[in-house]
Amino acid sequence: MPTDAVIVWLRRDLRLADNPALFHAAATGAPVLPVYIHAPEEEGDWTTGAAGRWWLHHSLGALAGALQECGSGLILRSGESLEALLALARGSGARAVYWNRALEPALGVRDSRVRHALQGEGIEVREYPADRLFAPDAVRTRAGAPFRVFTPFWKAALTSGPDLEPLPAPPILPPLPGNPATLPLEALALRPATAWDSGLRAAWRPGEAGARTCLGETLAEVAPAYARLRDRPDRNGTSRLSPHLHFGEVSPRQVAAGLEALRAEAPAAAPGAQALLRQLGWREFALHLLHHFPETGDSPLDRRYDRFPWRETGPALDAWQRGRTGFPLVDAGMRELWTSGWMHNRVRMVAASLLTKNLRIHWLEGARWFWDTLVDADLANNTLGWQWTAGCGADAAPFFRVINPVRQSERFDPEGAYIRHWVPELAALPNRWLHAPWTAPGAVLREHGVVIGRDYPAPIVDLRASREEALAAWRATVQNAGR
Repeated sequence: MPTDAVIVWLRRDLRLADNPALFHAAATGAPVLPVYIHAPEEEGDWTTGAAGRWWLHHSLGALAGALQECGSGLILRSGESLEALLALARGSGARAVYWNRALEPALGVRDSRVRHALQGEGIEVREYPADRLFAPDAVRTRAGAPFRVFTPFWKAALTSGPDLEPLPAPPILPPLPGNPATLPLEALALRPATAWDSGLRAAWRPGEAGARTCLGETLAEVAPAYARLRDRPDRNGTSRLSPHLHFGEVSPRQVAAGLEALRAEAPAAAPGAQALLRQLGWREFALHLLHHFPETGDSPLDRRYDRFPWRETGPALDAWQRGRTGFPLVDAGMRELWTSGWMHNRVRMVAASLLTKNLRIHWLEGARWFWDTLVDADLANNTLGWQWTAGCGADAAPFFRVINPVRQSERFDPEGAYIRHWVPELAALPNRWLHAPWTAPGAVLREHGVVIGRDYPAPIVDLRASREEALAAWRATVQNAGR
């Protein structure tokens, strides 16, 4: 075992519990130096967006406090990761660096380069799996190929039997040796310069303690009814664990272990727990795809769509981003996103379908907007979701499946509670007209103080005509690809 100090390079594993790199570093008995290096230029084309930076600021603050309670602290550095690690190693005498594996392509390339350079300097490197249930190459088809369809992937994954026993948090850590230099958190400039984050502050509690509370509430309140309520944006039916998972404040193993325990202890909650575990499986599938097809962050998995006639962006994209499309369910979702940094998953699909199919705007435009505004923006999940809806990805919704925002609204927000909350200018309308206000008689609109085009926009596209145009474009693309 090493006797010198061990550097623990923290990235998107901002927790103490079930953190393999931290656990094994503490187990050596050597001094431990937890460090976070702010190096956005190493993230490639998908640098953390504004909402994600807000979350990261508060998550780092929470982690620093938790480490201090254990007797240690968090070292903050910025700049090129290799240089920062070498400087810390030379200044502290550390002869080992432990970290948990990164999941995104650009970060994996960075880690490989750092590993070889550190080893060339005589520094031991240990990497651990931490933020997925299955290793990247552990789940393959019988032919040895990566999966492209979720259901057989998940069946094969469950057959392999993942280890669901989380590691404990170290109860105590030795003090930081040598009083190493650290930046103040504010020096990372992660928080917005202007105060647009009040909605985020009201909606979220970043950090491991917040993740632990969220998981507890999920197991006690959400999971038992999850199978029944997960598609209802008007109900508290989803876990909201996604940002905590993305920043590693809770591990998928902790979530899966909690769900398995719930299934064993409360048989009535088993269907909901199983459905929630399946959603964790979709996260694994997204990571599986990004690992095996790293180009899909920017390119369609189905390369026929390279030739699809996407339209130029313009006022329609702006209206979609601002929640001014004239379709209440979509507008409610886009306003929820802008205010809280989050959007219900069902509404994400509806909004994405309107953009990519009715408006025929490139899925990357939507992916980039979600990337900047979502607190749970995750490259694997974001890519999978947008390519699935656009019809160009793995296990994708067929292109001819164009989601109707009015029917979805009537089905999943039947009393209009979600719309009335986020689109208050329509709150007075009766349910009959709330989901498609442009169809309401003029007398009804006047009675309830709504003027279409003044108080609320008219639809920016005709649903039926735009659907037919999109299908014609898709058929032409498929035919041309076969030539």
